[in-house]
Amino acid sequence: MSDSSGAEEQQLLKLRDQIDSLDLDIQKLISERARCAQEVAEVKMKSSQAESVVFYRPEREAQVLTRVMERNEGPLANEDMARLFREIMSACLALEQPLKVAYLGPEGTFTQQAALKHFGSRVITRPMPAIDEVFREVEAGAVNYGVVPIENSTEGVVNHTLDSFLSSNVFISGEVELRIHQHLMIGPNTRLDNITRVYSHQQSLAQCRKWLDAHMPLAERVAVSSNSEAAKRVHSEWNSAAIAGSMAAELYDLQVVYEKIEDHPDNSTRFLIVGKNRSKPSGRDKTSIIVSMKNEPGALYSLLKPFNDHEIDMTRLETRPSSHGNWTYVFFIDFIGHMEDDNVQAAMHDISEKAVEIKELGSYPEAVL
Repeated sequence: MSDSSGAEEQQLLKLRDQIDSLDLDIQKLISERARCAQEVAEVKMKSSQAESVVFYRPEREAQVLTRVMERNEGPLANEDMARLFREIMSACLALEQPLKVAYLGPEGTFTQQAALKHFGSRVITRPMPAIDEVFREVEAGAVNYGVVPIENSTEGVVNHTLDSFLSSNVFISGEVELRIHQHLMIGPNTRLDNITRVYSHQQSLAQCRKWLDAHMPLAERVAVSSNSEAAKRVHSEWNSAAIAGSMAAELYDLQVVYEKIEDHPDNSTRFLIVGKNRSKPSGRDKTSIIVSMKNEPGALYSLLKPFNDHEIDMTRLETRPSSHGNWTYVFFIDFIGHMEDDNVQAAMHDISEKAVEIKELGSYPEAVL
C-alpha cells in the first residue's frame, strides 16, 4: 500500500468515527425529545378530561418546522431538513396518541401522499371512497383529521370539496401543497412496445394529454375512478399501462418506464386538513370563509371592499350555487391572516352588515412543506 492510499484510509476511518459519534449524540437527543413528548402528554391528561385532550396542535408544528428551515445552514436543503424533523415529530406524537387520518382513497393516491407529507409516516391512514365520507368520518369522531383535495394548478377547484363544506361543521386546520408527478408504469405481463390501453383517472389523462399524443397516439385511453385503480388493473393485465404516482407503483409492484410525463412540470395540487378543533395563530396563517350575500346590485362590491379597506390579501374567490334557492350563490374566500387578527375582525364586521351569513371554515397555518 502506498503512503497516499494509507493516508486516505486513515482519513476515512477518522471521518467514520466522527460520524459514529455524531449518530450517537443524535440518537440520544431524539430519545430525550421523545421523553419530553411523553411528559407533555401526561401534563395534558392531568389537566383535562381524557376524551377532550388535544395532542396535535397544527399551529405549534408549523412554528417548529418554520424555525427549522429558518435556522438551517446547509448543506441539506431547507425542505429536506424540515422533512427529517417532520418524521421525528410524527414518531414523538405517536407516543402521545397515534393520529387517525381519513383521506380520499384508495391506497396509493396523491391524497394519501399529501396526508403522509403533512402528518408523517406514523399516523394511521384510512382510505375513503368519496370526499363527503371523509367529512363524515371526521364529524363522527371516527378519525382525528381528514385530508381532501381543494384545487389543482392546471385543472382548477375541486367542487365536491367546496360543496361538502356547505353542510359540514368541520374546521380547516391546515393545508398541504404537493407537486404532482405522473409516471407511466406497466406490470410484469406487459411489454413496452405492445401497450394498447392506458388507464388513469380522467384528470391525470388530461394532465398528460400532450405526452400521450406524442408517444402513444394509438393507445386507448381508459378513465377509471382513481390512479390507484389504474395501477391495480395493469398489475395482472396484458398490453396495458397506468398513469399514476410513485406510491401506486410501489403498492402494486409496477415498473415505472417513463417518469414525470405531465404536460406542465409545475403542476401542483393543494389539499386541506379538516378536523373538529379551531387552530390558534401561528404567525403565518390563512383563513377560509363562506359568505352568502343578498341578491341586490353592488353585492359583490360590498363583499370585496372591506378586504381592501383593511389591507387584507385575498388569495381565492370561488362561487357555488346555494342550497337555499335557484339562482342564488355563495362565495368561498381564502385570505391571508387569522380570525383573531384585529384587521380581520374589523373586515368581518363590515361584511356582516351586508351579508346574509358568514360561515368560518377555519384559520390555519400556511403550508410549510
